[in-house]
Amino acid sequence: AAEKIRLIPQDFFAELCEQIIQHLNHKIPGVNTAELCQRIQTSGVEINIGDLAKIANILSFLFSTAARNNLSTEELVTTLGSAGSRLPKHAVQVIRHVWNEQGKAIAVSEDARNMATVGQFVDMKWKLGVAMSSDTCRSLKYPYVTVTLTVADPSGQITDKSFEMTIPQFKNFFRQFKEMASVLETV
Repeated sequence: AAEKIRLIPQDFFAELCEQIIQHLNHKIPGVNTAELCQRIQTSGVEINIGDLAKIANILSFLFSTAARNNLSTEELVTTLGSAGSRLPKHAVQVIRHVWNEQGKAIAVSEDARNMATVGQFVDMKWKLGVAMSSDTCRSLKYPYVTVTLTVADPSGQITDKSFEMTIPQFKNFFRQFKEMASVLETV
């Protein structure tokens, strides 16, 4: 991971660290590694989303462990150095700065830890379509609904999950949402 971290410019690495801290503080639902990876690639750095996601997971583990152990900034930096870490100097400086500025605010209550294992719903988009034909059937005229859910997994990675439903499936989906809404109104 240290080799891949060397590739990331300091400003992007700082942004990644700050987003992870915000996620751990429950201020944002997760880290959009796909968007950040695209911006890093646009700047001319060759890194793939899988490597960036691994780095984000490592940093998330680092910050949450440091918070759980109530480490000071100096203890965190010393631990990074003594762990035989070959992190680039700019990465250690960013970690030191971000932890010093925002790290102490990380709340690691038992409830927050349990909730983080589920993931979090971020957004939902849908569209109605009609399949006109296919290579095996000339005339389908088959309506369907495509739903895209944006979800932050427990580590904070934001991903899109898409699925299609027939109209009867969508009506059932809609009915279940109405039931949830009516139950929530009673709470």
